[in-house]
Amino acid sequence: MRVAVISSECEPWAKTGGLADVVDALARSLGRIAGGPERPVDVFLPRYRGVALPETAPTRRLRVPDPRAADGTTEVALHDVPADGYRIRLVDHPAAFDRDGFYGDVAGDYPDNPWRFGLFCRAVLEALRTDERPTDLLSLHDWEACPAAVLRDVAYADEPRIGRIAVTLTVHNFAYHGWMPRDRLAQFLFPSERARAGPAAADGLDLLRAGIERAELVNTVSRGHAREVLTAEFGMGLDELLRGRGDRFLGIRNGLDMAVWNPAADAALAAPYSAADPAGKATCRRGLLGELGLDADDPGPVLAMIGRLDPQKGFDLLAGAAGRLLDAGARLIVLGSGDAGLVADLRELAGSRPTELVLLERFDRALARRIYAGADLFLMPSRFEPCGQGQMIALRYGTPPVVRRTGGLGDTVVDADEHPANGTGFVFDDATPGALLVACSRAIQRFRSEPPGWAALVERGMSLDWAWEAGPAPEYARVFERAAALRRAG
Repeated sequence: MRVAVISSECEPWAKTGGLADVVDALARSLGRIAGGPERPVDVFLPRYRGVALPETAPTRRLRVPDPRAADGTTEVALHDVPADGYRIRLVDHPAAFDRDGFYGDVAGDYPDNPWRFGLFCRAVLEALRTDERPTDLLSLHDWEACPAAVLRDVAYADEPRIGRIAVTLTVHNFAYHGWMPRDRLAQFLFPSERARAGPAAADGLDLLRAGIERAELVNTVSRGHAREVLTAEFGMGLDELLRGRGDRFLGIRNGLDMAVWNPAADAALAAPYSAADPAGKATCRRGLLGELGLDADDPGPVLAMIGRLDPQKGFDLLAGAAGRLLDAGARLIVLGSGDAGLVADLRELAGSRPTELVLLERFDRALARRIYAGADLFLMPSRFEPCGQGQMIALRYGTPPVVRRTGGLGDTVVDADEHPANGTGFVFDDATPGALLVACSRAIQRFRSEPPGWAALVERGMSLDWAWEAGPAPEYARVFERAAALRRAG
């Protein structure tokens, strides 16, 4: 089976969040599993500003249908670049992608996003139409790739190479739909195509909804989140449609690159360590506290939170609980960038208690690694979390997480009090500062009073295998095979 991935982000080429990490890791792992897709898997990506090209990158020119062009077509360049176990195919059209931001600027989303990502997906389909080897499946990621599903059915349905291709859609975040109002439809579809798109397009087009409707199979990034989005609370207006897809909608938990996230070989750390030889973690703890100006000799628990400053992540819950945690003898380290208003209360508390709370309002990859390694507990009190990577990294680095039972957090962390024999962290249910405080108190009590039990808890977490090849990648391969069979069957 020949697979092409379509995404607006892929690490290290273009990244704003976890989507880029997932696409990169999934493409690599698909090329490693036995019985997986034909190698290399192709990943199509816009060539944004700043994406450098190797001098030897093969390039070809494509004439692409374009509703905004005077003669109905636009020329784009396609650059093929070998990546780590797959092939990146960069769609290059400066008028569309040579801009300050991927999706918008300080004024908001670019108003011509329907044209930009529509042209991107048309270029992908034109490339596949003329490739030497036919493609069997398109793996789409989020709304920016959904124009490919629409175009397959309304613009390329009679094109043998494209009309036969099966489509899967992976939704990483249901909050972003790619809504295209009626007055912008002409950026995306020709008049004849709008007629074929159906009555739903008369008032505008919700690209994510259209992708869910047209894909052979749809998945999100954990089983827990797949259950949640079937409800009105989490479905973002799509719950009824998702329920209607029945068993064609499912959840596949994200994996973790176990080589990238490996405390035994992490150059950012003060000392290496592993589940078999954990001694270096104490060195990492002392190094982190010294780096941040905290007392390295204080045995009190060190709690850390790393994340995007977004209401989803629950920084307000931490702010509500922070004073009482400090009163109980804990220290807090918080690292994040985004909406500075979300941490105003934490900023005030850090100013009055600087030897107990350190707030770092920035993004720092190397420091994040040292925090994962040097903290005693890792906090993820998210309101919703489709999968989450922080809790898996924390477990890998021997730092038991305290998480809210939502989405992928509930799938990946086992409460140590509910399941003493196989617990890996501490889980709470209500999105309140009080519930977070109770869970942290449980964790702190165990940290202080049960050194052997704590060591066993840490070892269990570090021994878990989150590798893509160990589960998620083979699941995707089976989904691809099923989608292709469904397409062949009509």
